[in-house]
Amino acid sequence: MSRTIVNIGPARLYLGDSYAIRPTLGWMDADVMDPPYVFRAAGGGHYRKSRTGMDEIMEQGLDQGFDHSIINPLMCGAVVVFCHNDQLPKLLPYLDGSFKRQAVCIWRKLNPQPVANKHYRPVMEFYVHAWNDGFHPQGELADLDRQIVAMSPRGADKFGHPTVKPDAVMDKIVRNVAGETVCDPFMGTGSTGVAAVRAGKRFVGIEHNPAHFETAVRRITEAVEALG
Repeated sequence: MSRTIVNIGPARLYLGDSYAIRPTLGWMDADVMDPPYVFRAAGGGHYRKSRTGMDEIMEQGLDQGFDHSIINPLMCGAVVVFCHNDQLPKLLPYLDGSFKRQAVCIWRKLNPQPVANKHYRPVMEFYVHAWNDGFHPQGELADLDRQIVAMSPRGADKFGHPTVKPDAVMDKIVRNVAGETVCDPFMGTGSTGVAAVRAGKRFVGIEHNPAHFETAVRRITEAVEALG
């Protein structure tokens, strides 16, 4: 896959394959990522018929998981990884063997989808923050809560992406990561980049979907311009 590079103030965005590009970027203080989950995206009954999100997830392969090798402790001081409940049994041992400490955190949704699909209702999403010496979680005591409570984006706030994370979630996570540089190998529409720019950090993002990449360019440009 060919790559396109766009520089926007303190941000550099790559359109291309994260597994090929991330190893070439060198050291980052934190890798913050929302990679494809592993979960059953089919089903949903009558509710599913009126919603297109799950169809978009399947069409974009966002239900097929990711290769853990994208997380390299020799190239980052800390990592934040969103994942599905079913991915935790494999992800946690991988991180435990790579980083000194880790914490399982959650985003608690104020407006979860009204479905269960023979499971539990998806009222939360997990993320794991793992770190090595010198890159422990940052912030005041209120910032160090393992739970973020926020609305799940709807309508225009989804930016045309089926799994976008809200600004409140990413702002809190970026406040927690140590250092001045943040990389998101699965950038999507740029939510991590927007949060990094607002926090005064340098950001590098990688996205393989051209439509989402263009949205990320626009959103991060607007974030940089808002800072003057």
